[in-house]
Amino acid sequence: MKKIILSLYISCLAMCVFAQQEQHFTQFMFNKLAYNPAFAGSSNAISATVLHRSQWVGFEGAPTSQVISFNMPLMAGRVGTGGNIIRQSIGIEQRITMDGVYTYRIPVAKGNLGIGLQGSVRYRGINFNDPKLVSTTPLGQDNAVEQGFQTKFLPNVGAGIYYNTENFYFGASVPRLIQNNLGFGEVTSLSKEKIHGYFMGGFVYAINSNVKIQPQTLIKIAPNSPLDGEANLSFIYQDKYTAGLTYRAGGSSKIGFGDSIDLLLAFQANEKLMLGFSYDYTLSEIKNFNSGSFEVALRYFFKKAEGEQIINPRFF
Repeated sequence: MKKIILSLYISCLAMCVFAQQEQHFTQFMFNKLAYNPAFAGSSNAISATVLHRSQWVGFEGAPTSQVISFNMPLMAGRVGTGGNIIRQSIGIEQRITMDGVYTYRIPVAKGNLGIGLQGSVRYRGINFNDPKLVSTTPLGQDNAVEQGFQTKFLPNVGAGIYYNTENFYFGASVPRLIQNNLGFGEVTSLSKEKIHGYFMGGFVYAINSNVKIQPQTLIKIAPNSPLDGEANLSFIYQDKYTAGLTYRAGGSSKIGFGDSIDLLLAFQANEKLMLGFSYDYTLSEIKNFNSGSFEVALRYFFKKAEGEQIINPRFF
């Protein structure tokens, strides 16, 4: 099984990629800046998020991701700025992406509309000498497979919009607009980054003085790839405890049930600190070879912006 999977992985490096290339996060609602630069400054507070994701636990070479995200408002909340550092490893490949974002926020109706721009640099490294690599053709004899440790730096730009009120938000973004060549050596013109579009939205509704309900969704669009997305329904108790379920579409067309069902738990320790945990139960055929996926997240509000109040930091 390992030989088949690694052989398929190497084959994908030598052809155009017609699938979603970017990582996904179950706790997207606590990690919006990784998807949308226009989110910066929307909480009216200096805040930071740290997140770790282990996907398909027990599966050799499975993806892992780490995120450090920071954003803050400026100019009495009319401007937002911040950035992300995102690391991802899968198989013999490692990626490190550094984003810088700028958002201009316009008061609209009962909320604010942010228009955001993003500049980024992505480091991509592949170790073709990794001992885990298995090939049907001895390494060094296939000209389509590079040798040694190959690296590449890929600059990019992106944009987005994000509108939020006290109880509602909606966003649309394209974080990476340049279709950089991904390949190395002779295959540089065959494999390219694809443009990914994201649409997100959600609201909070108070059932009574103790319980709130919060539906949220994230829709993902990529060329030559089926429409993908996640739908979450969470319940918030006393503005401290959150429990919810997420359904993630995608997965195998043969199975037809989607990619995963995810459990999400979060605890708002105080006005500043939030802890989150999620577990994904895999629905596709790959469920027979892994123990699911999990994420842990920590979000911290350092201080309020001068003259402002934090608008629902627990929710948006």
